[in-house]
Amino acid sequence: MPKGKDIGQLLRPVRVEPLQAYFGQGLHTLGLLNWLLPQTGKADVWVSSYSTSEPFLSGFYLLRQKGFVNYSAILLDQRAARKTLHLERLLSAAFEHVLLGQNHSKLLLVHNKDICVSVVTSQNQTYGARAESTIISTDHRVFDCLMRQFLDICGNGAVELDLKNGKGIINSD
Repeated sequence: MPKGKDIGQLLRPVRVEPLQAYFGQGLHTLGLLNWLLPQTGKADVWVSSYSTSEPFLSGFYLLRQKGFVNYSAILLDQRAARKTLHLERLLSAAFEHVLLGQNHSKLLLVHNKDICVSVVTSQNQTYGARAESTIISTDHRVFDCLMRQFLDICGNGAVELDLKNGKGIINSD
């Protein structure tokens, strides 16, 4: 975060402000999830990113341990597989489904029976001092559109990894 500020100073609660944007330094994906999930309550979470990091996966695992995550899936780019698969133990602890595909998007989809939240961001799940952009929406049409397209990417050429059982690729559908 920018020095001396927290997310609550940058963004309003999602139930109060259904569409908001941020452009600047310091708003990281994990921090955003830590801010968002207490607002939504236990939810299903789908994550899309070019690559991920140990701090993000450790933090996501802690969110799961705190009871904020019901179901989770992550889609990462197959070109970044060498970089991210060394984190296979954390990936399998944090996510039920780990998929590799042609992906450069950075997306969070959070859903439960009461609310759906779509987050489109420029940031990979890493930390740095560069400016990033983020748009947050609670519009069901936006969520439905992005979820359909997320599933389409996962179903067209992505492969699912079975990291828990060490069996490699589960399927290519």
